[in-house]
Amino acid sequence: MALKLFNLPYDRFSLSHSKASRFQYPRTDIYYITRSHYNQLITCSSARTQVPQAAADTEKRSATCSYQPTTWSFSFLQSLKYDNADEIYKVKAKKLEEEVRDALINGDADLLNMLEMIDDIQRLGLKHRFEEDIKRKLDKVFSSRACFFSSPKSLHATALCFRLLRQHGYDISQDIFSSFMDNEGDLLACVHEDAKGMRSLYEASFLCFEGEDLLEKAFMTSTKKNLVTNTNSNNMENLVSGHQALELPLHRKIHLLVARDHIEAYSRRDDANPLLLELAKLNFNMVQSVLKRDLKEMSSWWNDLGLPNKLSFARDRLMECFFWTVGLAFEPQFSSCRKGLTKVTSFITVIDDIYDVYGTLEELEMFTEAVERWDVNALKNLPGYMKICFLALYNTVNEMAYDNLKEHGANVIPVLTKA
Repeated sequence: MALKLFNLPYDRFSLSHSKASRFQYPRTDIYYITRSHYNQLITCSSARTQVPQAAADTEKRSATCSYQPTTWSFSFLQSLKYDNADEIYKVKAKKLEEEVRDALINGDADLLNMLEMIDDIQRLGLKHRFEEDIKRKLDKVFSSRACFFSSPKSLHATALCFRLLRQHGYDISQDIFSSFMDNEGDLLACVHEDAKGMRSLYEASFLCFEGEDLLEKAFMTSTKKNLVTNTNSNNMENLVSGHQALELPLHRKIHLLVARDHIEAYSRRDDANPLLLELAKLNFNMVQSVLKRDLKEMSSWWNDLGLPNKLSFARDRLMECFFWTVGLAFEPQFSSCRKGLTKVTSFITVIDDIYDVYGTLEELEMFTEAVERWDVNALKNLPGYMKICFLALYNTVNEMAYDNLKEHGANVIPVLTKA
């Protein structure tokens, strides 16, 4: 029900498999913001020391934790330029999309080139534009077992095919790699020097299921030595790709930041499709425009709510909460999802500080009871700062539930109040 409330993309939470993979949970001018400011630290003298008495004054209780103030002021976030790119480039992007779709569906590319095009589309942040087309192509590949490449075998092609099929929920077996193994179940010595193939195998190995020993061995073999030191140092593109592969598994990275990096890398490739590259750049600007609009709207909501000023002991982390939602669902159509989750996580941060570093045991018991009752009449027993927090939470949740009732016809208040 909570997913329905925010129109949340379900595929963010699983790889559509019945078994758990090694990393089950995948997974912006937002880009420069994260690179320069996201690693801010907080300092707390004590996460939980002796619970202060109810009569303790505000100043004394506030001293138990000292958080750094937010880097992202209301005035700064409101000053972000909004260029309306999502509307300006809509027609042009649609035309480019149709041309790229024609190349994907009707092109005469061989199987490997087609798979590489699908991989590029996803890395460039364009998957949401071609989901149905990609599914049809992968359906055909899987049904024909074309991924079991005929001789000569290509480790890169095989690993890429395996990863794409697993990412999209197809029941593809690890036996696809058996031809690259010796009688002991180890990788053939000849493939160790194939840097591109080893990188593809390394990325594919993160989608293995428990008990798939072949892929576990492949993961252990695809080490830094294979991915980086064996890469031709004169080929900077391959060297950078090797280092990026080692940072995090692809499905655990923030898709929009992957797109930003891949646009630059793709533009330097000799085999780059100019139509695909232009669409990727337009799409990135359009997505960024939507994100700026969402962020400014959330900044206004947070400022009007007034919790950072009234509850000065709590963390003001709106920007970080919003950025988390971008990592979860950056696509333009999930604007409501991002805004709803930004509100939820912002409240979680504040309430967490009330419970962990500020409220007394007696106050916390009263606040818990008020939330469980979900009744404004419970306000009379709460201290002033808790009245502000509870009423803000009460109004926000009810407003979100009302919007969901209008759109989907379902009353989600009973679910939300128990979350």
